[in-house]
Amino acid sequence: MPLGLYVSVPFCRSKCSFCNFASGVFSRDKMNGYIAQLQEEIASAETRATILHAEFERSVDSIYFGGGTPTTLSPDQLGCIFQAIRNEFHVQPDAEITVECAPGTLRPEILDALLQGGTNRVSLGTQSFIDEEIKSVGRLHTAQQTLADINALRAAGIANINVDLIAGLPHQTAERWRASLDQLAQSGVPHASVYILEIDEDSRLGRELIAGGNRYHAHHVPDSDLAADLYLEAVDFLDRAGLPQYEISNFARPDFESHHNLKYWTRQPYFGFGLDAHSMLRANITSLDVESVRFANGDDLLTYLAGSAQQEPTFIGHQGASEETMFLGLRLNRGIDLHTIKPAITQSFDREIRELLNLGLLEQSGNSLRLTSRGRLLSNEVFERFITVPAALAAG
Repeated sequence: MPLGLYVSVPFCRSKCSFCNFASGVFSRDKMNGYIAQLQEEIASAETRATILHAEFERSVDSIYFGGGTPTTLSPDQLGCIFQAIRNEFHVQPDAEITVECAPGTLRPEILDALLQGGTNRVSLGTQSFIDEEIKSVGRLHTAQQTLADINALRAAGIANINVDLIAGLPHQTAERWRASLDQLAQSGVPHASVYILEIDEDSRLGRELIAGGNRYHAHHVPDSDLAADLYLEAVDFLDRAGLPQYEISNFARPDFESHHNLKYWTRQPYFGFGLDAHSMLRANITSLDVESVRFANGDDLLTYLAGSAQQEPTFIGHQGASEETMFLGLRLNRGIDLHTIKPAITQSFDREIRELLNLGLLEQSGNSLRLTSRGRLLSNEVFERFITVPAALAAG
């Protein structure tokens, strides 16, 4: 089965006030060192997989550059990463190649580098089409820059464009949210992602909210009930606009679903490179009840640059794999086919399924089980019900 590749680029022009991801603003020297280490990591992919008892596949049908903001890199740096990937892997001619982009960073030379690397999908971290909301969380772009980037991408031949929106930003109201939704629909992009604002407690905004302060526009953050209502409004609005929901946070016209992200939700193998990147590969062990191997890089930049991080594999047994299939598959609007789950697993969750059906968080049609609209709002609580035993086996 072809791999999906994830490349982490943890550099930003500015850090959002609500974010505590492994990303930030760093010097050009650190960026150069990071690219060199990333190239080395990609070149040693097969060796790493072998050491971690995982199957290695060279064929690749999706690549996703995330972050951070990959388009903060120079054209040469982007080119080095693309070349490193093609040196180690066979990228299929029709592979989906996505690059996340902060609006306003798509300079002509960057766009040219993306095209030369084979990029055919771009995800714009717009967050809002209201400039006050954008600036309130520390972003540097404007709504007009998002629209200009969409036009530039189309002119360059990239029509597969995603736009991110966030419900619950400071200063956001129902009227402003509808204006952002209207602008998204008018832009004609074939894919949208809508998230409810999650504020990390260790972020600047999170600490200010806990302290009850006013910095970072903390006193203008809408309450959670309004944010949930805005999300539900987006689901209905985008469906009417021809972008039906296919996953909790994702909406697309037919045939424009994210091929790479579908790998995560359907447990297809993927290999991650760079800071805080995660991987899941099929296990290459015959003596244990092991189905797959998960491993991840650490989130400390200096440790990564030194090349001294150690990766410990987590072996997933067949029962753990079935549990993952259930809660990951339930993220999709189509839900899961209970026929594809081992009977012993579905029987062990029979009580949980019946309770969630009675609570209106799940709905069942024949052998298809899916979240209700209310269940999507409370999805984490639903998923926790399907993790009843440790999914991992200790590495030997």
